[in-house]
Amino acid sequence: MQKFDWKKLQNGSDIRGVALEGVADETVNLTPAVAQVLGQAFVTWLGKKLGKKPAELTISLGRDSRLSGPSLLAAITEGISLSGSRIYDFGIASTPAMFMSTINPELSCDGAIMLTASHLPFNRNGLKFFIKEGGLNKGDITEILSLAEKNEVSTATEKGTVKHYDFIGVYAQGLVKKVREGVNHPENFDQPLQGLKIIVDAGNGAGGFYAEKVLKPLGADTEGSQFLDPDGTFPNHIPNPENEEAMRSICQAVIDNKADFGIIFDTDVDRGAAVDNFGKELNRNRLIALISAIVLQEHPGSTIVTDSITSDGLTTFIEQELNGVHHRFKRGYKNVINESIRLNNEGQASWLAIETSGHGAMKENYFLDDGAYLVTKLLIELAKCKQQGKKLTDLIANLKEPEESQEFRLKINTEKFKDYGNKVIEKLKEFATTQENWQLVPNNYEGVRISCHSDDENGWLLLRLSLHDPVIPINIEANVSGGVQKIAIKLLDFLKSFDALDLSAFN
Repeated sequence: MQKFDWKKLQNGSDIRGVALEGVADETVNLTPAVAQVLGQAFVTWLGKKLGKKPAELTISLGRDSRLSGPSLLAAITEGISLSGSRIYDFGIASTPAMFMSTINPELSCDGAIMLTASHLPFNRNGLKFFIKEGGLNKGDITEILSLAEKNEVSTATEKGTVKHYDFIGVYAQGLVKKVREGVNHPENFDQPLQGLKIIVDAGNGAGGFYAEKVLKPLGADTEGSQFLDPDGTFPNHIPNPENEEAMRSICQAVIDNKADFGIIFDTDVDRGAAVDNFGKELNRNRLIALISAIVLQEHPGSTIVTDSITSDGLTTFIEQELNGVHHRFKRGYKNVINESIRLNNEGQASWLAIETSGHGAMKENYFLDDGAYLVTKLLIELAKCKQQGKKLTDLIANLKEPEESQEFRLKINTEKFKDYGNKVIEKLKEFATTQENWQLVPNNYEGVRISCHSDDENGWLLLRLSLHDPVIPINIEANVSGGVQKIAIKLLDFLKSFDALDLSAFN
């Protein structure tokens, strides 16, 4: 593998690659042989970081339902075993559960690896790495890939042991305990969800356990739950709360089954979203508003850190209705989480970091982006509201939502796309200052955000550069009908002077 491009496997703080053939123009680059070396490289990196010999390390492994999962997991197991480290094989697991294995006092794993590519197509796969301090950062992944590229990996004279372990059951028990103690039902402590019909859509990913191992022990009626069985072909819909087809499916299931609540997870359960009893999705800004209302009841005045594309109405809701602080930061769940941690370290209390994608991390839960934990917090409040004769959505009754919202993604057709994209951003800042009723939003941390104040626009736009791809995403929202089109037309006139931009998204 001397000519192998290891760097191409890096995707921010994760490793991602093509694991299966059969998709046009995609070359398989995450093979079992590559996975074996990555396992050895992680052991080498971890041993150096902790000052331990490989034989002194214990590492847990898990995977989602992808078709390539079993062969890649076997290869990683072999690589780590060749290094001499002890291994716990969890089989199908969730990304949050893998982290929890590093702080579980019974296992106390030095590190953990989750095989997943989140919501990406079935032929992709990847690796997420954890240590006791949390998920690895971008620089850590670069170091691991460098060790793999140089073949500077550990090999022991005696192979490490492998033990199969049902840790997802242990993880689920922790969530059950959380609900029981959080609701503290005066008459039915053990089954505080009795009388509630709650259905789960796991999208054939790894989240099916939530219905059987969390909801049922709590007394919930889960009849109508769908796509709980792991199936790496994802035959029903993409396991992704942001996918329109997936959300339509769970919303319809709630209506058809007359359920009180619906839950949907992504493939590896680090993201989740919900549906109310009317079949209306609790996602993106609505999900952020709902969990913010719960957090600010528990921690008044807390700063809520979100990504850059949240609505103005959400800011008003958090700051004026809930008396919290809304800190709008950059896209990327690690960016949002790290910013919240930074604020806490500087003395500014921040108990929630959450993206519109559904990645939500809470200070009380190790700042782990855990879709199941986030949903569990909602269920506690749902059960409390039922006792009080209220609806969960009463918490966000005063959230003002935009009349229209749309995203445009423009391809940049030049090799130095980051330089080109930054040039567009700077020119747009200049252009905005010349436009009547357009105003640059201060304290903006990503791209350029513009408030559009005219009566026929009444909204905002955000133009930014994609984190990894040669793409400029543009988000536009308006509080009046036709406002998005008005803003888009004015913006399009400006963008026509940039030859390397593909403007077909506006058609």
